[in-house]
Amino acid sequence: MALDLLKELANRGLLAQVSHKEELRDHLSSGNRTVYCGFDPTAESLHIGNLVPLLTLRRFQEHGHTPLILIGGATGLIGDPSGRSDERNLNSESVVETWVANIREQAKYFLDFDGDNAALIVNNLDWTRNRDVISFLRDVGKHFSVNQMVQRDSVKSRLERDGEGISYTEFSYMLLQANDYAELAENHRCTIQIGGSDQWGNIVSGMDLVRRRASVEAFAITMPLVTKADGTKFGKSAGGSIWLDPQLTSPYSFFQFWYNTADLDIEAYLKTFTFLPLDEINNLVKMTMERPEQRLAQRALAREITILVHGVEAADSSARISRCLFEGEVSGLVEPDYKQLKLDGVGATRIEIESIGLLDAIVSSGLATSRGAARKLVQGKGISLNGKIQSDLEFNLSPKNAAFGKYHLLRKGKKNWHLLFYDT
Repeated sequence: MALDLLKELANRGLLAQVSHKEELRDHLSSGNRTVYCGFDPTAESLHIGNLVPLLTLRRFQEHGHTPLILIGGATGLIGDPSGRSDERNLNSESVVETWVANIREQAKYFLDFDGDNAALIVNNLDWTRNRDVISFLRDVGKHFSVNQMVQRDSVKSRLERDGEGISYTEFSYMLLQANDYAELAENHRCTIQIGGSDQWGNIVSGMDLVRRRASVEAFAITMPLVTKADGTKFGKSAGGSIWLDPQLTSPYSFFQFWYNTADLDIEAYLKTFTFLPLDEINNLVKMTMERPEQRLAQRALAREITILVHGVEAADSSARISRCLFEGEVSGLVEPDYKQLKLDGVGATRIEIESIGLLDAIVSSGLATSRGAARKLVQGKGISLNGKIQSDLEFNLSPKNAAFGKYHLLRKGKKNWHLLFYDT
């Protein structure tokens, strides 16, 4: 079973660094093991980059091991220097506490919390809050060499930047993370920590502390940071980060992000973010190469991952919205679909008055810069309203002729959409 798991992770491109691989293989094959990953509350929601470790924990659970999610209620107050060129802003305790609660609820969706290897969620603030400085320095700090700490990539890169440096607060982060591993080893028999490849130094430090303090085997695994073939940053869209919270990124926009995956990235993303069998992924990639216009692999990726994060109903809705907008036939949209579009699916403007003329509506939506330009669009049959070409220059938009009494969906040409809505 362990061989299959490590092989599967490797085949899916999910192994960057592994400590003591042969010993780890034996360790996994000899019983149920507890494996953990930490998530610091740096925002009000998890984002799609967090899916890599979350889904990897799920893969461990499906192979019979116990996943443990550590939420950094304490480390989130300090700030991890990994992958950053500057200091993090320190957030208030109340803000971090709210973000911890949000992450706890989101993380629950990805793992099974029942059965013999039920998942666990813990908060490192529980054992850090009342820890006094002297005991921490004696029990943890004495095991760390400053000479080695400054050689860690997360620290070294900051020290080498002119005019930058690193505060003692962030410098001490690796001690807190190492202590977390030791606490979990002693209280939850946790012997494996996973994380992104930028966390390797911190994880190894924790592994060493576990072995010294608890005298038990401990292991470290990291996954590669997700990249895009064109060199642009993964997880960003024109509107910013892609969040897991449907109130920050609608399921439709979430679906569209994955649907727009470039052909060069599709195989890697299917392996990393879905549980589809590898032979099925290979077949999807092959068909997409042969018929790229059908985007079969992208459609499968978008659907699979939207189901994982938002559920089947949201995935069906997202696919329906995508199809209706592409075909220009919006009569198939239901009211919740319009709510998604209003959130972030297309540009949206609130109608402040009971009735607004078509030309003014086109200008206010930004589809034309003036009434004259709007008039030419209408006369040239370049404007559709709620799925129908609108050629009446005197037409007035009102709740009476709005979809569900609230929404008017304007389209200029084939792809330029704008939603006008009433707050009713």
